[in-house]
Amino acid sequence: MESVIRAALVYLFLMVLFRIAGKRTLAQMSAFDVILLLVIGEATQQSLLGEDFSLVNAFLVIATLVGMDILLSWVKHRSKTAERLLEETPLVIVVDGKPLRERMDMERIDDAEILHAAREVHGLERMDQIKYAVLESGGGITVIPATK
Repeated sequence: MESVIRAALVYLFLMVLFRIAGKRTLAQMSAFDVILLLVIGEATQQSLLGEDFSLVNAFLVIATLVGMDILLSWVKHRSKTAERLLEETPLVIVVDGKPLRERMDMERIDDAEILHAAREVHGLERMDQIKYAVLESGGGITVIPATK
């Protein structure tokens, strides 16, 4: 039972931590981020298993983590309030070619990232060619070109 409680607490802690870290944390990973993720994974493994490294305990921990994920998905599906608390909502960061700096700063986004998304999908070169840019809940940037 201790393993189930440990797994549930670690799952919830990591979910809150990544929610606080923001949308861009997982969408664009640098070499430092990969190293950090590996270190977090090792620390998490130790906290999940404790002193019991048996195969049964590992299966129990994995089943608990998957169960937590399924449970939270079900809760989000059933409750809009829970969905708002557990999921990030898309955020408009450019309107009519004008960057919304406060929002961009809050999410640690710069002009270059927006223009990269605009070039990649639509071949746009300048901010004034963008009607809207939206930072999606998964961390990607969706660009809607301005019409001429």
